[in-house]
Amino acid sequence: MEDITVKELKERLDKGDKFVFLDVREEWEYEDDNLGAINIPLGELPHRLDELDGKKDEEIIIHCRSGARSGNAKKFLETKGFSKARNVLGGIMAYREL
Repeated sequence: MEDITVKELKERLDKGDKFVFLDVREEWEYEDDNLGAINIPLGELPHRLDELDGKKDEEIIIHCRSGARSGNAKKFLETKGFSKARNVLGGIMAYREL
């Protein structure tokens, strides 16, 4: 699926839209600043896929600090059959500049 801008993400969060929200930053980064997403660090994602069981057909919006790790997470999830994974362009750094 197409990636999503931070502006689109904010609008969807403000509206309370339903989607799976995944933060792939490290735990300490998540604790410092989070948007309420599920935290599964990128390095742990292959070992924690069971936490996303039953969500292969749901929209999954993935973010990180700048968009690089979440882009890798999106590619990984797509190889595992998650067809609606989307990366947040610019990550939380861009989101905080809104």
